[in-house]
Parts: sequence; structure tokens; C-alpha cells
Amino acid sequence: MNIVVALGILITLVTAIPVFTQMAKHPKGLHILFFAEMWERFSYYGMRALLIFYLTQHFLFDDGFASTQYGAYTSLVYLLPLVGGFVADRYLGNRKAIAYGALLLVAGHLAMGIEGRPSEEALQYEGSSYSLVAEGRGGLRTVQLEVDGALYDFSANREGDLVIAGLPDGASLPATLPAGSFDTEVTYQDQRGLAILYLALSLIIMGVGFLKASISSIVGQLYDEHDPRRDGGFTLYYYGINLGAFWAAILCGLLGETVGWWAGFGLAGLGMLLGFIVFVRGRLAFFLPGRNLLANVGNPPDPAALKARVLGPLNRETVIYLLGILGVGVVYWLIQAHQVRLPVPGLGGIDAMLLLLIAGAAVFLGYISWYMNAKCSREEGQRLLLALILIVVSVVFWALFEQAGSSMNLFAARNTNLELAPQRLIELGPITLDMSLTASQTQSFNSGFILIFAPLFAGLWAFLARMQRNPNTPLKFGLALVQVGLGFLVLVWGVQFADDSYRVPLFFLALAYLLHTTGELCLSPVGLSAVTKLSPAAVVSFMMAGWFLSSAFAQYVGGLIAALTATDTVAGQVLDPERALAGYAQVFGVIGIIGIFLGVVMGAASFGLKALGHGRAEDQLPAPSEPGPEVPMRE
Repeated sequence: MNIVVALGILITLVTAIPVFTQMAKHPKGLHILFFAEMWERFSYYGMRALLIFYLTQHFLFDDGFASTQYGAYTSLVYLLPLVGGFVADRYLGNRKAIAYGALLLVAGHLAMGIEGRPSEEALQYEGSSYSLVAEGRGGLRTVQLEVDGALYDFSANREGDLVIAGLPDGASLPATLPAGSFDTEVTYQDQRGLAILYLALSLIIMGVGFLKASISSIVGQLYDEHDPRRDGGFTLYYYGINLGAFWAAILCGLLGETVGWWAGFGLAGLGMLLGFIVFVRGRLAFFLPGRNLLANVGNPPDPAALKARVLGPLNRETVIYLLGILGVGVVYWLIQAHQVRLPVPGLGGIDAMLLLLIAGAAVFLGYISWYMNAKCSREEGQRLLLALILIVVSVVFWALFEQAGSSMNLFAARNTNLELAPQRLIELGPITLDMSLTASQTQSFNSGFILIFAPLFAGLWAFLARMQRNPNTPLKFGLALVQVGLGFLVLVWGVQFADDSYRVPLFFLALAYLLHTTGELCLSPVGLSAVTKLSPAAVVSFMMAGWFLSSAFAQYVGGLIAALTATDTVAGQVLDPERALAGYAQVFGVIGIIGIFLGVVMGAASFGLKALGHGRAEDQLPAPSEPGPEVPMRE
């Protein structure tokens, strides 16, 4: 048994028992949404754990291109829910939007399992071509050079020369190829497979667009307006999200790297299919007859208008579904838009994806600026200003945090020792434990730490609030930036403990993820709550759209940051692991210092910024001896 699977079972049992005990006290519909979203996140994070390796190893994209492609994909994942949420609120209703989005996700994830023929690369030297033969995936991948019918290992020395190990005298290649005397090129790339990849990603993006905003909204509809169980219900739902992400990285990562890309992506697709069936049937035992537990929530706002004919024999609902399919074609172009340079007067060329994000930000900021001046009192305007500041700061945090799926994932495969013990296999009675991880399984660290620490942080904030020592919201954002920065500096610290193959002990990567997770717990739930508290009721939804827009922007910036860690590869294999390690250390060191610096600045400014919230940027309960104002129930 894989050690990560064993630890995953233990963590799940310890954390899930109190969760499922609490769920018995909540509406039965919460069980359906819990499992549907758990499987949706399983599919998304299972694919995410493997995607950067798939791009660099199966299609042989260089690190820079793969990182920006990854950033474009994740940007659109966070951008499309703005459109999907509007369509759900105005026309479809949450249940229909979720079902349609889930169906697109099933198609997209299953399409990811069609991997096709892998790309091929060859070394060119003095007019002759020598094949590069690759075996394995992720951190288990090896590449050898075929010379005169035999396979040889190779590496680069400090001068950049290519050194071929064990090459006999009289071979058609010299044992050392001076830097600049050779080149490599991709000799075959499956264009049909590449088209399937972009189509699959487009289906996933459009599916998330319809599903993500609606499934969170429908949770709240299970409860009456003043039901005290509402906050607890969202906490349980949040556990389901992370449980799905946790097991996705463990299982999809394991199968993807040890069995095949198709197995990892295919398992993600099957998970989404199961989530789709559970949601549509409205009960966990979906194979048995019974009533739909979600029958009374998430219905269309105007069923008659949805069924009205608007285009010949087609009603509005059918037209929306068809437009969703056409939208997949638009996304198919947008996901490759980072490759397209559009002329912009005064700026030269700018890629279409960035232009789209800038346009979205301009619309968002323009409308909020008008609303603040035209509709808000001075106090309301200052609260909105604070919300905008928090949204901008979150871009910095998420751009650094989201290195997890790109540069940190590659770092795990290339420069991290993934062995937990000197002896890989350990016998424990009838069970044999494999004490090694696959690189993509390290993606489970973040969600695993959330399962463990989220309840502790929730209790900590409540305890500090009772003691009237709860940090204000801007200060928590500052603490988040400091922690994400410290996480990167931990990796830099670990470089000095690298072994002879330039691999850092796994402990440092785990510690970095722990700091990133505690930073996330200081910012993500706090930020979502702050935006709703600081925004007037008339623009709460629009401000939440701005929060998602900032996440999309952060994903794009994160892709650019990841591209800075790019190193020379041959057939997806690092040519010089020492240089690669130094490159990661340099970039991680810089962004770590930037994160800490901005966090300190935010922390110092927090005591002035909190005044903009007029009491809504801090959660303090009145001391027992003081009557104080009544604290309203937050919904």
C-alpha cells in the first residue's frame, strides 16, 4: 500500500467522524450537495495535479509555455463563473445550471483520458538525428539517448556541454558534445491529441462556469433566513470540497504517474460522473427509488419564461444550452489566447487573455467607482474602498499560492526527494508499505492540512473574539502574505540540504505547504466573509464577482511567475538538475521576500485600514461585564 493512501485513510477517519455526526443535524439536501461538490472537486483537482506534467512530458511543451498555458486555463476557470452565475440567477435556476455544468465536466474530464500518441523529440548533431527515448511519468520519468541502437544516460556539465555516460569508443557521437554544437527539436506532436486537450479543457472551464457559483448558492437555500445552522452547514460543505481535493491528488496522482495519464484523468472523470448522478437523482442511494432531496430548492426564478419559445421552435432553456455549447468554442480560442498578440496603441502587442482580464477589471472598477460616488454614504463608500483593497491584496496572495499546481509541482518532481525512508518498502505484518510519493501526490498536502487545521482556526478566531483580541481583517491578510512568503523561503532554506542528485528533503516541501495552508486560512474564508460584510446589499453579488475576477487575474500572474522558473529540458527531462535547483531557489527567494515585505506593509497599515470598515473589519464580542451592542447573527 502507498504510504500516502494509508495516511489519507487515517486523516479522513479522524476528521470525518465529527463532520458526519454534525451532518445528521442538518437538512438532508446538504448530504447531496456535500457529495456532489466533493466529486466535482475530486475531478478538478485530480486533473490539476497531473496537468503541468501532461503538458511538459506528453506534449513536450517547454516550461515557460506550459506554465503560461496552465495560468490561462486556471484564469478562465475562475472567470467563467461570473457569466454562469448570472445565467443561473436570471434564467436557469441553480439546479439546472449545476446539472448542465456537471454534464459538461463529465465530458471534459473523460476527454482528458484520450491521451493519444506521445510527442517525440530528437537530438540534432552535425546533420544527424538521435532519438530521445522516454519512460514513465511525473517524478518517475527517465529519458535516454539512443545512439547506434543502444540507450545511454546523459546530463549537462557546468559549461553546458552534453555528457553521454558509458558511450563506447568508435560511437557515431562523441561522449561530450560542446555547448552550442547540438540542438533538440520535437519531431512529432499529435495535433489531433492536442486539439482534444484544448477541447477537454474548454468543456471543463465551461462546466465549472455553470456549476461553481450555483452549487455554493444552493447550500444557503436549504436553510431559513435565520436558521442558526446555516454557518455550520457551509463549514461542513467546505470540508467536502477539501476532502474531494485531498483524495484527488492521492489517487489520480498515483494512477496518472504509475499506470498512465489516461488512468489518472479517467478516474477524475468517473468521479465527476458519480457526482453528476448523485446530484440529478437527489439522493445518495441513486440506484434506488425515492424522492429527490433537493426538489424544493434551486428552481428557475420564472419557469414559464424559461419554457417560452424565443427562437422558432426552441424555448429559452434550449437556447441557453446551445449557447453554452457555442461558448465552448469561444473558450477553445481563449484558452490559447496567451499565444496571440493583439496590437494595442501605445502598448505594442498584448496577449488576448491579459486584455480580457484588463477589460473585466476596468468594467468592475468603473461600475464600483460610480456606485461609491453616486449611491453610497461616506461610511458605505469607505467600507467599499476597504473591500476593494482586500480584493487587490488577494491577487498577490493567490498568485504566489497557486504556484502549487505549476512551479512547485515541477519542483517536487525534479528537485525533491520523494522517499520518506531509506528503505522504500517496509513490511508491517501482512501489509507492505511503499514509503515513496509520486510528485503529484504532494498536491494533497494543502487540502490535507486544511482538513486538520480548519476547525482549529475557526475555534481560534472565536476564542480571540471572545477575548477581544481577534486580529482585524487587514491584519489577517498581512499575516497570510507573510506566511506564503515564508513558505517559499523554507524551500530556499532546504536547498542547502540537497543530496548529491540535487533533491531537497521532502520535509521542506511539506513545511512550505503547511505555511501556505495556514496563510490560506487567514485569508480565504476571512476574505469571503469580509466582502459580504463590507458591501451594501445592492452590490454584494457584484463584489463577489470581483473577488472571483481577482482570482482569475491572480491565476494569470501566477502563470507568468511560474514561467520564470523555466529550465532547459530534453524530452521533458531536466538537463541540469543543479541549475534547475538554483533557478527555483532564486525565483522562490525573490517572491518569498516580496510576500513577506508586502505582508509587513499590510500589517502595519491594518490599524489605519480597519477604520475604513467602521466596525465591520473586525469580529470582537463584547466583554461579559460590558453590555455593549448586540452582535447580529451573520448569514
